[in-house]
Amino acid sequence: MRLVQLIGALVLASCTEPQSRLVTPAQIVGDAIPSPLTETAGSVPAGLSVFTDRETGHCVLCHQVAGLATEFQGNVGPDLSDVAARLSAGQIRLRIADYQIVRPGTLMPSYYRNHDLYQVAEAFQDDPVLSAQEVEDLVAYLSSLRIEDDDG
Repeated sequence: MRLVQLIGALVLASCTEPQSRLVTPAQIVGDAIPSPLTETAGSVPAGLSVFTDRETGHCVLCHQVAGLATEFQGNVGPDLSDVAARLSAGQIRLRIADYQIVRPGTLMPSYYRNHDLYQVAEAFQDDPVLSAQEVEDLVAYLSSLRIEDDDG
């Protein structure tokens, strides 16, 4: 009888709703998350740190920004030197949080997602790579990137 109860409990556990998502469908409008994830505005200097730091985002592994004093910038992802001219803050936010929603199968990691992840160490399974504030800091930094026209 105990075995039947155990099997029943395991079946029920596997059928339960997955853990709550950090970004809900209600937050997404088109290809953007228009509203900030925090009440505290993002910081450009903190976003630059997240962008370049090996312990947080380390975005320079795949991306490059003209004039950035960081060695070994990547070229796997697009050049972000003028990203603010191409994407709104909300579009940048969704691409950082979970670009899989916009482009399934992309190589871009989901930095603010805690579901449907694979090969994650047990200690980190319920945590996103970046906090909501770090996402907002990155959005602030990337939203500041525009190539100035020398003619104007």
